[in-house]
Amino acid sequence: MKFYVADAGDSLRTIAAKNGIGITELISLNPHIANPDHNIAGRQVRLPSSSGTGEVPMCPPPEPRAYLIDWIPLTPLERMAETEYDAVIVGTGAGGAAVLWRLCEQWGANGKRIGVVEAGDLLLPTHTWNIPTFNGERAGRFIENPKLWNRFGRFLPEYSGAKTFLALGGRTVHWGAVSPRMHASALAGWPVTPQEMELYYNIAERAMNVTQDYAKDSSITEILLDRLRNNGFPEAVYAPLAADLESTRYGEIRSNVIFSSMIFLGRALNRRPFDLAVKARAVQVIAENGKAAGVRVMTTAKQSYLLKAKTVVLAANAYETPRLLLNSGIQGHAIGRYLTNHSFITARGTVSTRSFPEVLGTLGILIPQTEQRPYQLQFGGPAGYYFYHNEEKPAREEWDIGFYGAFGTVESRFENRLDLDPWRRDEYGVPELRIQFSYSERDRAIIRQMTSAMRQAASAAGIRLISPGGLPDLCLHPPGDDNHESGTCRMGEDPSTSAADRYGQIHGISGLYAADNSVLPSLGAANPTLTTVALAIRTADRIIRA
Repeated sequence: MKFYVADAGDSLRTIAAKNGIGITELISLNPHIANPDHNIAGRQVRLPSSSGTGEVPMCPPPEPRAYLIDWIPLTPLERMAETEYDAVIVGTGAGGAAVLWRLCEQWGANGKRIGVVEAGDLLLPTHTWNIPTFNGERAGRFIENPKLWNRFGRFLPEYSGAKTFLALGGRTVHWGAVSPRMHASALAGWPVTPQEMELYYNIAERAMNVTQDYAKDSSITEILLDRLRNNGFPEAVYAPLAADLESTRYGEIRSNVIFSSMIFLGRALNRRPFDLAVKARAVQVIAENGKAAGVRVMTTAKQSYLLKAKTVVLAANAYETPRLLLNSGIQGHAIGRYLTNHSFITARGTVSTRSFPEVLGTLGILIPQTEQRPYQLQFGGPAGYYFYHNEEKPAREEWDIGFYGAFGTVESRFENRLDLDPWRRDEYGVPELRIQFSYSERDRAIIRQMTSAMRQAASAAGIRLISPGGLPDLCLHPPGDDNHESGTCRMGEDPSTSAADRYGQIHGISGLYAADNSVLPSLGAANPTLTTVALAIRTADRIIRA
């Protein structure tokens, strides 16, 4: 603020004119002067600091702040090792990210510290379907990069499809997004009540934006759906997809149509900060006096750090979570046992669209598991046009279906297991996995039922199964190729038949939880991601109440 002593004959109005100041501004600075036209010679007048220039003052430079290098804030492991965490989460796939989101949402700004470690690197900030430069073909070629996969099934003739995906977000950055609930028969005997499952399914479906509208009203879907319902498959429905189809309102970003765990990570960040390290491989769980105490983590340069935590949540996947427990010397009769997957059959087929309306649209149909049908059938397509990107479909009178497959229930048996190989270790010094697996007679009977049902459903829908290049029109994928492995840390009340209690807490170790497919006591025929997310949210609620 500056001051000016009025000359003889001065008034506020003449002083404003002399100094290039607006009269209104000068009046507001000098409320003690009643009339702007009175002679105020000898009186002191307040002037704005910019008086005399006639220009608007320059804004001050912004305060410097730490800038982001990557599209998500990362924390060095060195700094994480100096922090006492309330919870450390291992893995950022569907289960780990769901736990993180729920903790951040419910804890709010209460001062608790959360750390997250991911063995993979940053890859994509969203699902591949949401990337404008991808279509079905380019997204597939991108995600098939062998650097992103550990295909350890090549060492396992009994489970040759086994593989893990290494990247922030896990397999949710490129999954089919089909998200049905498990049939009631698949949940029988679980240590979770039907009422609880209903509650947490509702929460998970809202959080993942599950909808049946993705393919609704599409001519190819509506016509094939009518054919199926009228020819022996009345339970056929629109495939439930984790896809946000709402329009943008009130400035809320809705650009990530297909769900990935990045949505959970983003929502968590907007609730409260957490520490995240990538390329950070968890190699050992630390437990003291029957309680979780932390996790030992190694960098790609093989530097080792101990992250201290009151609660540890393992969500690495149904292979890596039991592997980590076993490598940590944590005892449990059922850890690594009850390895379960889906028997998985796919087929090639075409459908004549000559009489269909001009706008073909997208195909998405599910024939779910029932009491009498221990499997589910899925239809997706046509060809590479299941993606929602705006691509002009060529004019054709016959289309490849794109995807026609079946998932069959597989018995959860104690003898199907994984354990540590005493002779082979990975680059971090952790023993590699051995897997012992076989289909039971019941499993094989269901595979035969699926094969027959797939031919019946194809006929009902007007799909012509084809055998390109002499290949079979139907084929059974090797065990593990379905990406639905589960059960290796199953929940239950009895430690002799389960690795974790009804909330996913490992028997005998307070504060140590599993929150991925490994906790599923059985798999049924439904895709497991929705159920895993529902249970992970429930586990987070248990941690909050503890």
